[in-house]
Amino acid sequence: MNIDADKKNADAKILIVDDQQANVELLEMILEMAGYSDVTGVTDPRRVLDLYLEHRFDLVLLDIRMPHLDGFQVMEQLSAVTRKDNDYLPVLVLTAEKEEETRFRAFELGAKDFINKPFDQTEVLNRIYNMLEVRFLYKERVRQNEILEIKVRERTIELQERNEELEKTRLEIIRRLGRAGEYRDNETGMHVVRMSKSCQRLALAAGFNDSDAERILQASPMHDVGKIGIPDAVLLKPGKLTESEYKIIQTHVEIGGDIIGDQDIGLMQMARTIALTHHEKWDGSGYPKGLRGEEIPIEGRIAAICDVFDALTSARPYKKAWSVEDASAFIEGQAGKHFDPELARLFNEILPDILAIRDKYADD
Repeated sequence: MNIDADKKNADAKILIVDDQQANVELLEMILEMAGYSDVTGVTDPRRVLDLYLEHRFDLVLLDIRMPHLDGFQVMEQLSAVTRKDNDYLPVLVLTAEKEEETRFRAFELGAKDFINKPFDQTEVLNRIYNMLEVRFLYKERVRQNEILEIKVRERTIELQERNEELEKTRLEIIRRLGRAGEYRDNETGMHVVRMSKSCQRLALAAGFNDSDAERILQASPMHDVGKIGIPDAVLLKPGKLTESEYKIIQTHVEIGGDIIGDQDIGLMQMARTIALTHHEKWDGSGYPKGLRGEEIPIEGRIAAICDVFDALTSARPYKKAWSVEDASAFIEGQAGKHFDPELARLFNEILPDILAIRDKYADD
């Protein structure tokens, strides 16, 4: 076996700690002759901790019986630092003591190997070589872990950016598909913007957390996407609808549910629920299933109020816009009939916020 330093460990930082200067100089000479270029010797064990914190040695050759601090105390100091830093520091104990108790205690305190004085030069160099091999394998593992962490972090950021881009794309598709249905009877399509932002505000007033309120903001624009499937002659008829025409209009909720589909994605599930239930009524007289009270999902109940209020206060080819006073009075009067009474009360409480949204996103 080659006991001399090789290219990999010739620059290893080695610290010799012995209160006898002659022992320090002997070890320095042996190591330098073997090709080790970064060797530090010290006879005062009180300097060890500061030296280690400054140089972060790869190996410590340590005597046991010394004044001021013995080798056990030095190891206790070094172990406290390496445990905190999650580091591996090999300590080779060189001592004249041969008691088993001394050996066991040294190993308990972190010594990795043990040689009795007087020592054989070849044996010492072999032990040093082997201990440095382990040290550098540890450092290489740490380096590889750091590289892996960097790659994982970069990949995570890349995936997050990609997911954010996909989310933006999906939301834009939802908004545009929702406005596509609205364009059928509203040239600007701003109804879906006002209605969805009103849904978010009412959801917050009803106790939704920010995340769930954001979801209803994103899902509600598709409430009337089913209008795409309604003939213009019915959808845009300026006069009163016949009974058969009204039944055709009602099918837009189921058409919308079919367009959105039964998705596993939570946002799309909410969009489908809103599309299917925003025309249900609290007293059970709504459509398509005649759901009553809390049988109607709360997102459908929220959308019903916001949709009706904005529709009433907006002009259409077949009707004039209602005043805010008349529309809010209608919401209040239909509490417990058309609308969830508690949501109707909350809606009128936040009416100033709803009107601010209406003004900001007004039709041209």
